[in-house]
Amino acid sequence: MKEAPRVSQSVDQYAIFQTGGKQYQAVPGKTVAIEKLEGNAGDKLTFGEVLFRKTGAEAFEFGRPYINGAAVKASIVKQAKGEKVIVFKFQRRKKRRTKTGHRQPLTVVRIESI
Repeated sequence: MKEAPRVSQSVDQYAIFQTGGKQYQAVPGKTVAIEKLEGNAGDKLTFGEVLFRKTGAEAFEFGRPYINGAAVKASIVKQAKGEKVIVFKFQRRKKRRTKTGHRQPLTVVRIESI
């Protein structure tokens, strides 16, 4: 079982934003693989559903549920697929076995600014 990614404590500026029903950490200059979004490499994106923002050593801002006026700006690096997940179904004593795989389509984005 995979462990949840840790939030970077040593970074002075980061934000938690929501897209595709999931939450991601945005650190300026870093890349993040998120759920598939329409667009090509080089396209600009803006995520307006910012849940949390840290702007300094002791400056935090929480949204209820979102922070008004806050946005995460990013650009698409590439469209990719995630790791293969094996789905194996088995029924004992029935001679039923099915093995299929799945690769989730992802969009890799580079965070430009918060």
